[in-house]
Amino acid sequence: MEFMNLATELSANSYPGRGIVIGRTADGKYAVTAYFIMGRSVNSRNRVFVVDGKGIRTQAYDPSKLSDPSLIIYAPVRVLGNKTIVTNGDQTDTIYEGMDKQLTFEQSLRTREFEPDGPNYTPRISGIMHVENGTYNYAMSILKSNNGNPDACNRYTFAYTNPVAGEGHFIHTYMGDGNPLPSFEGEPKWVKIEGNIDEFTDMIWKNLNEDNKVSLFTRFIDIETGEFTSRIINKNS
Repeated sequence: MEFMNLATELSANSYPGRGIVIGRTADGKYAVTAYFIMGRSVNSRNRVFVVDGKGIRTQAYDPSKLSDPSLIIYAPVRVLGNKTIVTNGDQTDTIYEGMDKQLTFEQSLRTREFEPDGPNYTPRISGIMHVENGTYNYAMSILKSNNGNPDACNRYTFAYTNPVAGEGHFIHTYMGDGNPLPSFEGEPKWVKIEGNIDEFTDMIWKNLNEDNKVSLFTRFIDIETGEFTSRIINKNS
């Protein structure tokens, strides 16, 4: 697999859709995640991220313009003990509730499929970060239609134990713009993790397509203490 520059990957794609990055800082001290949303419609662009406990949720920037909340209003990030859940939909709650009942990340997602938004059938992408007593591992998942056929759901889980400093993985919903939108293909992309939280956040935001980007969340978690620092950028502000 090719080791990719995250800034280049983002700037080269006008519409990756929603994306999750998980990795580890170059100094090895922090577990890293980023989640961004993009939009082409008025309804999709009419959103902001807001803090919700230890996580975040989406809400309408202008409630009067909210036409369909079903797939755009959800909690992308929730924290369950020493686990941080990051997803592109309400499956965050499915994972949280499943793991709270001692199910695994993968088992919790078996009850879910891709989004019912044909003809796109947007993949559900999810990540779980486990930071405990100086150890760190993470996993990522994608649930997608069978090459555009909604009669079958393809499920993929990728687990990363003891992540290497300065490295991470990037998964997103679409390969690029189109009609219908082409679903992500292959393994999560192997990317470099560089800079402190502000540099990392700024790099992602400035390389997302200016017309389509909506909101960005980033978090650095201290692997020794579990304490975290977060950033939110909303285009609507």
